[in-house]
Amino acid sequence: MSFGHATHFLGCDWGTSSFRLRLVKCDGLAVLAEEASAEGTAATAGLWQKTAQPPERRIDFYRAVVRNHLDRLAASSKFPLAGVPVVMSGMASSTLGMEELPYKPMPFAIDGSDLHTKVIPPSADFAHPILLISGACSEDDVMRGEETQLVGCRFETTAQEQLFLHPGTHAKHVVVQNGLARRLKTYMTGEFFSLLSSQSILANSIEKGGALEDEHHRRWFDKGVLTGRQGDLLHSAFSVRTNDLFNKASRQENGFYLSGLLIGAECRELCDRLPSSIMLAGEAALVAHYAAALQALGIAEHCPVLVKSAEQVTLQGQLAVMRRH
Repeated sequence: MSFGHATHFLGCDWGTSSFRLRLVKCDGLAVLAEEASAEGTAATAGLWQKTAQPPERRIDFYRAVVRNHLDRLAASSKFPLAGVPVVMSGMASSTLGMEELPYKPMPFAIDGSDLHTKVIPPSADFAHPILLISGACSEDDVMRGEETQLVGCRFETTAQEQLFLHPGTHAKHVVVQNGLARRLKTYMTGEFFSLLSSQSILANSIEKGGALEDEHHRRWFDKGVLTGRQGDLLHSAFSVRTNDLFNKASRQENGFYLSGLLIGAECRELCDRLPSSIMLAGEAALVAHYAAALQALGIAEHCPVLVKSAEQVTLQGQLAVMRRH
């Protein structure tokens, strides 16, 4: 089944806790309509298990979830969707997803040509071919979804080491060189922030909210970044509590301080081994924090930091992989 001549596609980014479906025009990647929900693969897998249906019905069960979103998308877009291919990346190819596909062992080509994929043909109840994109793995690390975003970054082919930095719950650092994604490191930065700020003794010393652009917030964020760079995170994290006890910082300022601590600890290795450039791609709020941290660490002064949105690189990556089928 060929996807190469499609004029439109349905880009499905199916994460663990969220579902997003976009109707996209291939020429220019204009998003014509979008549907999103909290029907991530974790929730969908839980519902699937409760049905106690045979394994061969799993794909149909997941397609029914997609079809509900397609119906709403068709109503809002007034676009004839029948036959438009669906390109799925993220956790749809995981143990929680529609069908588990094996990871592509690194290195993998940055044009997406050797990623593991599977084509699921249309059925009587689902008039769309599906292209399922799998993740990638190193000897001790994994990613699903970020590999498609990396492809969408359109890195130059050069012998110099470039870095793909995707902030998130589990931030990804991928070294790209000579047209290949070669090394991968995952940092649990976002998850640690969530746990520490909501379930630890630090929770009562933090108030979420406020803007990084605020002078006081930015000052405490930068202070956290520079402290986090020193590497003594288990000790320095407790200063979030003492900042509050001794009235050194407001609770909102403390939130930015903790964020800076964790991001500084994550990025400190970059100070010792600078890439030739950094591609920072992700959700706008997170990207802003990481861009500020790279400035505070002095990294941005010595290598270019390019910023792209999560939507942009996801759609570009999905289209690039689709065009190879």
